[in-house]
Amino acid sequence: MIRSRKTGSVTMVNYLSASFLYTKVANVILWAYSDFRYGLAFLLVCILVSTVLPEPSYRGPEHITYFRNMQTFEEELVRDKRIHWIICFYTVWNPSCVNFAPIFAELSGEYNLENLKFGKVDIGRFPDVAQKYRISDSSFSRQLPTVILFKDGKEEERRPCGDSRGKLQKFFFSADNIRAAFGLNQLYKECVENPLKKTKQITTTVTAAVKKTQ
Repeated sequence: MIRSRKTGSVTMVNYLSASFLYTKVANVILWAYSDFRYGLAFLLVCILVSTVLPEPSYRGPEHITYFRNMQTFEEELVRDKRIHWIICFYTVWNPSCVNFAPIFAELSGEYNLENLKFGKVDIGRFPDVAQKYRISDSSFSRQLPTVILFKDGKEEERRPCGDSRGKLQKFFFSADNIRAAFGLNQLYKECVENPLKKTKQITTTVTAAVKKTQ
């Protein structure tokens, strides 16, 4: 449980998943100590069960843009600066990133708008992105995942972040913590009150008025 909490896994499902994993490892060792063949057989059974009956994953609505390279990512940030982006920088092998994936997907389905979008960048595949945004992708990194809010194409807020001494502050990636840290409810309200279509409608109205005068 201590290990799960350190990686930001604070739900009961995460605790149980970690407990079952350690229990299986302990049983493999005990069976192997008794007889190597028993240990090997138990290990094969665990692998078979995990393959046939994997842990359930999030299958609800999500609105996430997956960026495949740095150029596309940078271009999208500045393409329309009225759009706010919440970007999750992750790796596929990090347990904290895996545990946070369904939470981020759920938040994207709840708060997605035309001017409030969610995206993900795999910094394991694109280390140049990690280097630019000062995110360590090592196996001992405490910066995975990192979530950054971009406004006007520039970084506005990030978690986890450093304190006044530059020391990284611990952050638990729960849905409520993300809402509070980035002010998602207020940000959502502001985006609803200032939609992108409003500008389009004004342009259309002006164009129609010009045509009538002609």
